Amino acid sequence: MQRALLVIDIQESFRQTPRWQAVSNPDIVERAGRLVDAARERGDLVVWILHTDPGSGGPFDPVTGHVRLMDGLTAREGEPVLSKTSRNSFTTTGLQQILTERGIRGLVVCGIQTEQCCETTARVAGDLGYDVTFVTDATATFPIPHRDAPAGRDYAEVLADPRTLGVREIVERTEYALAGRFATIASVDDLAGRPAGA
Repeated sequence: MQRALLVIDIQESFRQTPRWQAVSNPDIVERAGRLVDAARERGDLVVWILHTDPGSGGPFDPVTGHVRLMDGLTAREGEPVLSKTSRNSFTTTGLQQILTERGIRGLVVCGIQTEQCCETTARVAGDLGYDVTFVTDATATFPIPHRDAPAGRDYAEVLADPRTLGVREIVERTEYALAGRFATIASVDDLAGRPAGA
């Protein structure tokens, strides 16, 4: 089966936000890089996806210059680089057309954020009939404030709030929601092998 690796939103924009200090997976670039190398060795397509929020003036606004791959990740010639404005990677891009034209039916998902753009992409892909592998340890997320928490708090207050949902719970919930329904859960080692010396 033809397969593609989707590298979702591993972009400089996130490093410009206060929540980066609490990221669940600070070595996301290294882990995604291992998947990219393995995909290229197998001859799988690598698709790069960047989230944009045009006109916002924030770190996801392309005019700020932060909507670019994090250092350590580089798209090769011929690898699509898509921009999206929705959480899933299909709705506002030509992703499905690219996959259809190449006869791709299997997808490997990694990126930021675990429970938002990555999980949403996996759910849509599953509904579209793709065979989806979700590489949880090559995703990253951040603590989520409670829905009733006051807006505009300092991020230290968000982290100190006992109602804030921690990253471990977020990752666990995502795996429960996806496994056996929308995707197969896998690790970087499952797909790329163990790193040398490990």
